[in-house]
Amino acid sequence: MTVEVIRDLLEAEVLTDTRLEGVEISAACGSDLMSDVLAFVKNQAMLLTGLVNPQVVRTAEMMDMNVIVFVRGKRPTPQMLDLANEKGMIIMTTEFPMFVACGRLYQGGLRGRGE
Repeated sequence: MTVEVIRDLLEAEVLTDTRLEGVEISAACGSDLMSDVLAFVKNQAMLLTGLVNPQVVRTAEMMDMNVIVFVRGKRPTPQMLDLANEKGMIIMTTEFPMFVACGRLYQGGLRGRGE
């Protein structure tokens, strides 16, 4: 699934400067616990979270995740956005709660690990 499709499904606002064109996402992970994220398999995964702190960007970077979507209208700090831009990550925010955002992505065809 392309990042453009994800943006549209989630009615999300893109907050970073990284180009969206051609970025494919094959799996997603939704969690507010970064320890759970560390247990998730990489492979072009996207992280959905309501946790807003710099550790989110660092964790995503460690796991080779290049897209982070903040749910429930959460907005990252300018420092987080600077770090994400530096790392070439795409950061978005959506007003949908985690359950709805994950459901929309699943219904649109995006699956989690192992599916």
